[in-house]
Amino acid sequence: MTVHYIALVHKQGRKRYGVVFPDFPGCAAVGNSFEDALREGAEALAFHVGGRREDRQRIPKPRTLEAIREAREEWIDWRDAVVATVPLLPASGKTARVQITMDERLLSRIDAVSSNRSAFLAEAAMQRLEGRAR
Repeated sequence: MTVHYIALVHKQGRKRYGVVFPDFPGCAAVGNSFEDALREGAEALAFHVGGRREDRQRIPKPRTLEAIREAREEWIDWRDAVVATVPLLPASGKTARVQITMDERLLSRIDAVSSNRSAFLAEAAMQRLEGRAR
């Protein structure tokens, strides 16, 4: 089960959006669109939590929006904030075995250009997620 944390998104200027995480003061990200900011926020959150794990620091459980509001932490800027949830991505480097279904012809085309299906599909997925392939 994927854990999600509350994020606050603020528009910064005409074309940039900033993301902060009330459960992780100091963890922030910026993107050129709202969606980009959330993607960057997910990466920043994973990096931040990974660092805390390496330093053997406690990882807080996600608070509810109500609990965050009730805490009245002075550093949190609620003005014009859009509330979103961001998934805590798993640590990179860990692999998971999955079973997929796909067209046999497509699978044959993959096999014709790659000797490693998993690596090919992982690379294609990363390119798509990073917006290089459309």
